[in-house]
Formats: sequence, structure tokens, C-alpha cells
Amino acid sequence: MMTLSEQLQERYGKSHLSYSSLKQALGDMAQFDRYMKGELKYKSDALDFGTLYDMLLFEREQAFEKYIVMSESQVLSRLSDKARNSKKPSMTSEYKAVVQAMKTEALEEGKTIVSSDDWQMANDMIDRLATCGLLDTYLAGDYQVGFLEELNGVQVKGFLDCLGDGFISDSKSARSAEKFRYAVRDFCYDIQAYIYCKVFGMKDFYWVVQEKTYPYLPALVKCTDETLFTGEMKFNDAVNRIRHFLREDYDPVKDYLQYEV
Repeated sequence: MMTLSEQLQERYGKSHLSYSSLKQALGDMAQFDRYMKGELKYKSDALDFGTLYDMLLFEREQAFEKYIVMSESQVLSRLSDKARNSKKPSMTSEYKAVVQAMKTEALEEGKTIVSSDDWQMANDMIDRLATCGLLDTYLAGDYQVGFLEELNGVQVKGFLDCLGDGFISDSKSARSAEKFRYAVRDFCYDIQAYIYCKVFGMKDFYWVVQEKTYPYLPALVKCTDETLFTGEMKFNDAVNRIRHFLREDYDPVKDYLQYEV
């Protein structure tokens, strides 16, 4: 009988799972299938900003190499007099065409365009972390640590933000630091915490959360044993659903969740 990793390799050309694929499996198996095939791509302003924020935080030198900061004046300088002198230049089709052209030029150079506002906000947020002391404590350690390990009979691959001295921490930007507790459940961050702690043999896991509106309120959120247990249950549930999905006799009509509350 083939192992789950062998089944994944045969079907998708890769033998491992990740936090993202496990999260998909807890929702809809058709979405999981599309994700594993590389057909499911998520892109949003929030995700783009989160990537910028993390890179400036953990890989600052690489951020200066990857990003090109686009200012309003740079765009306006490329516009015709008519578009530049209009009441709202940014609403003109010419303005949008120039922005798209600048993005294309950046991509051809292997770089990414970012607005000067987002660049400044990300740096201001990091300065706030430094001021309150979190940057030198709960975000101090080895950054962007990758792993590929077997966990509960299946290979799992991922990257954690910060491997500290006796703890793991993960950086998150959010609309509300106080309401982040709900995001842990809704976005299955508990699975992520469980995977990281299990792989690295740690018990202490923290989220360093920061609001994206001034004054960029930071919060240190400790992951409880209960949340880690919930993450473990979700992990096992997702793996079982994937095992069932990969069976030859899988019937999508009978694919539904069962649980108690």
C-alpha cells in the first residue's frame, strides 16, 4: 500500500503538505485539489502588504533589492499635460496605463512595484515594534527558517518567521490586534502553530500582531495549550480528509464534515 506522501507525489508531483494545503482540505476538497495542482492563486492588497511587511522585518536587505518604490511624482512625470492637469489625474486611463507599464518594467527586472505610502507605513510599523521592545525580544532569533519534516506519517513543508531562544514567533499584521483571536480560528493559524511547535520541539509559541492603522498598535499573543490541541485536531482531521480524497473509491457526493460541539 502506498504511503500518503507517495500518493501525493504520484498525483501532484510533490510528496509534502503545507499549512496552506491543510487549510484548504478543511474546507472543500475540490479547492484542495486545485491548490495542489497550482491552479488556485490568491492575490490581494492585504497579502501584498503582508509580504512587504515581512520582508522588511525579516529580510530587510533583500527587500531593498526586490522592491521599487513608486511615488506619485514619478507617475505624474510620465503623464501628458492634459492628464497631469486634470482634476483627478489618478482616475484617468492614462494614469492607470502608466502604473501598469511601471509594474511590467519592474517585473521584467525581477522586481516588484510598491507604493511609497505602503513602503512608508511598513517601515513606520516596524519602528513601532522597535520602540515598544518586541523587535529585540519576541522577534529576535533566526528568521525565515525552512523545514521539511515528517509529522504524523506525512511530510510537511514550511517556513517559520522567527526561531528564538526557547520560543517560536510569527508576525501578523491585522485590522484589529484585540480581535486577532478570532483570526486564529478563522484562518486556521492554530494548525500553523501546532506544526511549528511539533517540528521544532517547542512549547512556547507567540504571535506578534500589529494593527495596520496609526498608531500601529502592537500586541503579543501567546498560543495556549488548548489552541495547540485544537491545531493538532484540525491537522489530523485535514490529513484524514486528504487520505480519504485520494482513495480510488472516493465519492464527492458523500464528502461532508462531521463533528461535535
